[in-house]
Order: sequence, then C-alpha cells, then structure tokens
Amino acid sequence: MALDTVALLLPAQSAAFEFALVTEVFGVDRTPYGVPAVDFRVCAAQPQVDLLGGLTLTVPHGLDGLAGADLVVVGATGLREFDETFLDAIRAAHAAGAIIASVCTGVFPLAAAGLLDGRRVTAHWVHCDELAATYPALRVDRDVLFVDDGDVVTSAGTAAGIDACLHLVRKHRGAAIASTIARRMVVPPQRDGGQRQYVDLPVPACSADSLEPVMHWMREHLAEDQPVRELARRASMSERTFARRFVAESGTTPAKWLLSQRIHYARELLEASDLPVETVATRAGFGSAALLRHHFAREVGVPPLDYRRTFTRTLTTPAPA
Repeated sequence: MALDTVALLLPAQSAAFEFALVTEVFGVDRTPYGVPAVDFRVCAAQPQVDLLGGLTLTVPHGLDGLAGADLVVVGATGLREFDETFLDAIRAAHAAGAIIASVCTGVFPLAAAGLLDGRRVTAHWVHCDELAATYPALRVDRDVLFVDDGDVVTSAGTAAGIDACLHLVRKHRGAAIASTIARRMVVPPQRDGGQRQYVDLPVPACSADSLEPVMHWMREHLAEDQPVRELARRASMSERTFARRFVAESGTTPAKWLLSQRIHYARELLEASDLPVETVATRAGFGSAALLRHHFAREVGVPPLDYRRTFTRTLTTPAPA
C-alpha cells in the first residue's frame, strides 16, 4: 500500500499538537524533495472542531472524506463517548481496507468502535490504566512508543505519534522517504527505547553534557569498531558512568542502539543501491554478510535480499558513501 490517500479524522474535541504532527508528516507538500504527493484530507463529523487550548478549526471534509483512504489516522481527544455515526465511519473505513491508526488518546474511539478487541495496543502512559479498565479485551502495552498490528496502529503519548507516522511512511514508502521527512521536521527517523523512559522522570536541569555528540559520532562511523571503552573516552567518562548515562538518555544500551543504527543504514543501502550484500554489511558495520543476515532477519523479520526485493526503488542518486 503506497499511502497515496491519508485521512485525518478529528473527534469533536481534538488535541492541537497531535493534529499538527499528523499534518506535518502527511499534509505538507514535499514533492520538491522527492517525497511523493499525498491526497491529505482533514475530516470530521461536523464542519468545525474545537481544539484543546481554545482554538476552533474549520474542517474541509466530512465523514465521507474517509472513502478511498489508504490510511485513516484518528486524532487525540479528551472525549470518551462518541457518536455512533462517527464510530460507524471508522468501522466502514477499516472494512474497506484502510489502515487505521491512532495518536495518543485517539485509541479510545478505535476501542469504542470494536476494532481493538484481543489486540495488543498502546496509549500515553497516563491513560493506559484507564484504557485497560474500560476495555478489558485489549492487551495494553505501557512500555512502547507504538504498536503496529498490521491493519491497526496505535501510538503512545503526543510526540510518539511522530514515531508511528514515520514508521508507517518507512513501512509503505521506504526508508529514504521517511528519512527525508524526518530531516525536514528535524527529528530522528526512528527513536529507540519505549515510553517507559518518559514515565515520571524529572527533566534534567542542564543538557550541556548530553551524549548527543558521541551518538552523532557513532552514526557517522558505523563501519568502525565501537567498543564502550572508546565511546566512554570520547565522552570523558568512566565506562560504567557512560553506560548508565547512555541508557538514561536513549532508553537502551550502547550496543543495542548501535545495532539499530546499523540496521537502519543497511535498510537504506538495500533500498537505494544495488550494492552486494557483503558490501552493505561492511559499510553498515557488520563485517560479514552472514552477520548482517543474522541480525537483519532477527530485527526486521526478513532476510536482506527479501527486503530488497520488496522495497527496492529506481535509483535517482548515487548510493550513500
């Protein structure tokens, strides 16, 4: 599915930031940068929607705007009860073959529509207990940024909607398109770790000693060995302190974070070039095709060559160096 048509469905009371992030990913014309055009529709049951924060939005499409959509994203809302006509529109779009996604509390209308029974889902950690108690047939995962259950995708709180939307772009339009959109938004193409890292933790008073410079160096030198002792030296820390700080900032260990970055780069090379798998393995830091195949199949779910056959695209620029 190419996600040629994306509909953002707004409940009667919707959150402004979540509305904006879906629009930013799918509703901004980035064809000058090589991003395919999207027929983006903002839809609601009524011509105007109140956004939390005191704004009122004039909506250009009614519920009939969901017809023919490849993806329907239900926005975050403060409501917990929904008109049956609104729920019927979600059910009809799903029955017609659309992927249905939710941002934050947009999961509540999906649950009310009966689309989530028996499924693993997520929401903002603040609302997970409420969601599980209200809809006991759901399997609520409190730790992840989003859950992709095939034809239904649910995301955690607020900015996790960006992760879910970029994941959908990556899955259906490829890593290069997702990376282009992420760069224009000045966000990472994918974040590691789950939302557990955001639960009830104080914001640091100062970020001057952030590990971002070291993480940037790691991304720029994926083909090189990166022992923790060398990374700790670059951060001017002991190995134990570095490892602890890395988990605190990224939500995962240095080794797991580095592996995800190498997998990410290998996916880009497999999509954007005809380089042999052995060369992809070397450039991405795996050293051998056998090691790449092992990690790639475990993390992505398919071998590198199968992935290339599914996601390869016509070359318009040289492969990344």
